[in-house]
Formats: sequence, structure tokens, C-alpha cells
Amino acid sequence: MADSAVFVDSRGGNTRKVADAIAKELGISVGDFGTPLPDDPKTLFLGSGTYGGKPGAAMMKFIGAGTFTGRKVALFGTSASPAGSEKMIAVMAEALKQKGAKILGSYHCQGKFLLLNWGRPNAEDLDNAKKFAREMLKAG
Repeated sequence: MADSAVFVDSRGGNTRKVADAIAKELGISVGDFGTPLPDDPKTLFLGSGTYGGKPGAAMMKFIGAGTFTGRKVALFGTSASPAGSEKMIAVMAEALKQKGAKILGSYHCQGKFLLLNWGRPNAEDLDNAKKFAREMLKAG
């Protein structure tokens, strides 16, 4: 889906695995924060790991510098706890709404952290991320 784009802020690699699954499902590559945002992707997928209950600094800088008026955005993330991802995604959603974006939906799963959640995100999590990508395209 050339009319979609995926960007991710992932320090430990957990959220990058989810981004890669989404991008693979869409037949595209994960974008680089150093490249300009495509002019008009039909659906923009933005994801971040959870750092102190918040999105990563690179993602927030990307959102702060971007133009999102009228853009359709799907959010995703990982955290050691499900509540952490929900809070982090809410922060991203609010920042994007303030910039005029329409939030289509969100997906989150657990990621490994220190001794917690080894093996996460797992195959089921990544299959669910692919399903999320398909659903967001239909919603968009």
C-alpha cells in the first residue's frame, strides 16, 4: 500500500518488530524520522515504545514538527504492562488531535523489559498487528 506510511520510535526493538509486521502486511518499508513525511498517505501508522508512561522523544519531536491536519492516523505501541501502552498511546493521540489528525484506532501489546515478558511480542502479537493494519486500512 504505497498510500500508507509507518514510522516508529523503538529503543529496545519490541515496537520495531510490531512496525515491521505492519509494514510487511502493507507491502512497504518502515519510514525513517530523518525523511520527510509523505505528502498524502491514506493512512499513517505511528508507533512508540513506552518510556516512563510516555512515547519516545523522537516520536514526540516528529509529531511536534509534522503537519497532520486532515491526516488519518493509526497508533501502536508496546510496554511491559498493558496499562503503560494505553497511557502512552493516549498521549500520542492527544498531541495528534491538537494538530488536526483523525485517530482511526490503536493497537498495543506487551514487550519484553528486563526480566519481564520474555518472548514478547510473540507470533500471536505480530499476527494481531497485521490484522490491525488491515482493519485500519478499511477504517481509513
